[in-house]
Amino acid sequence: MATERQRRLRRALTALIPRAPFIDAEAIREAARSRHMRSLSPESAIWLSTVAHIRHQHTDYDELMDDGYDKDAARFFVLDDTNAVLDEWGATRRLDPEALDEAPPSDARDGLADDDRDDGDWPGDRWREDD
Repeated sequence: MATERQRRLRRALTALIPRAPFIDAEAIREAARSRHMRSLSPESAIWLSTVAHIRHQHTDYDELMDDGYDKDAARFFVLDDTNAVLDEWGATRRLDPEALDEAPPSDARDGLADDDRDDGDWPGDRWREDD
């Protein structure tokens, strides 16, 4: 039986990206359910998980990072590809090219921090809770 949080995540995902392929939607939902995302609203958790999933699975972001680009440059170069996937999936919002350094969601806790070794945008393994 699904918890209320899981139902809210499912509804938020369907509202944000109604045409996302099942395999992608499941990966996004799983990332949004992770422990460190629990303090976020379902909508924020789904949005952050969606953007991170698209960057890592549907763009050249990781290759750019491997080639030595910093995260801001890599994000800049994959912005159009990220928005194209969001459009294809029927997303109700897009990444703003004027706001590449997107502010954290308003409901994010101060206890979330970037992992020193990564770029901090893939929720499954790039965020940690501070002790």
